[in-house]
Amino acid sequence: MGDVAVIIPTLRRPESLTRALRSVFAQENVSNRVSAVIVVDNDPAASAGSTVDELRAQSPWPLVYVSEPTPGVARARNAGLVATDASLIAFLDDDEAASPGWLAALLAAQVQTGADAVFGPITGRAPGAQDWLKPYLERFFGREGPAETGLVDHPWGCGNSLLVRATALPGPAPFSASADHTGGEDDILFSALAARGGRFGWAADAWVEEFAPAHRATLNYALTRAFAYGQGPSQTAAAARDWSGVVRWMVIGAGQAVVWGAVSAVLTLINSPKRARMYDRTARGIGKLFWMRGFEPRFYGAAEVARLNRSGGA
Repeated sequence: MGDVAVIIPTLRRPESLTRALRSVFAQENVSNRVSAVIVVDNDPAASAGSTVDELRAQSPWPLVYVSEPTPGVARARNAGLVATDASLIAFLDDDEAASPGWLAALLAAQVQTGADAVFGPITGRAPGAQDWLKPYLERFFGREGPAETGLVDHPWGCGNSLLVRATALPGPAPFSASADHTGGEDDILFSALAARGGRFGWAADAWVEEFAPAHRATLNYALTRAFAYGQGPSQTAAAARDWSGVVRWMVIGAGQAVVWGAVSAVLTLINSPKRARMYDRTARGIGKLFWMRGFEPRFYGAAEVARLNRSGGA
């Protein structure tokens, strides 16, 4: 019996889910390591069940379907964990596609580094985006790291990661439901892991591609996400009641907003394609200032279900 479970949370993305699952089925040199591939359907209508049923015969390993009808990104991840007792957990998002050596590279990096959480690089894809915007969006949805596998001093997001259950995922529901609708459940998890002395690793060869859906491959969506990412350091300090840290991050944010905002204005006047990157930096600075409850954008859970209902599921 294998010691690794692959968990893929999903919400009304049948084509993307199919692509993600087939990329997992094609993994090389891990046939005796995988105990199950688990799809967590976070749609109240349980719409992913038919997709999983259609693909079950193609899976080299048990393909498990879990319905978590209460929308929320943390709830979905926790539901996947309930469905397995594997000691190692690999997370892949439903808009990602793994390279054939993805899982083997994560596993090798974990052995090499002894890390509690290992992350890999992501190539961003933004099909259909405007030409001037595409380089920025593909970088935004991608992930870069060291050229070599090894220990690193900070974590990334859960998409494309391998976690040691005993140390990185404590308790029956390690992802905080407070982040169900805003995201950042992984930031909360990894901040707590770092506080416990946990170690983070980088698997340089664990490549995945991330395909931004049409509604996300826009400047407005990316800048809203950038604002939310900017909120992260201030919110983390506030959660730890490190008020001097909150003030420090707010001062940094104010400086970033002023400097990069001015640069953005100049680049906008000359219509430079580099302006998107400066907008991003400005948004992150503003996020550090407006980190308080009530300013948090909602990307997941009920907000995403409502958006899908309005758009007819696209």
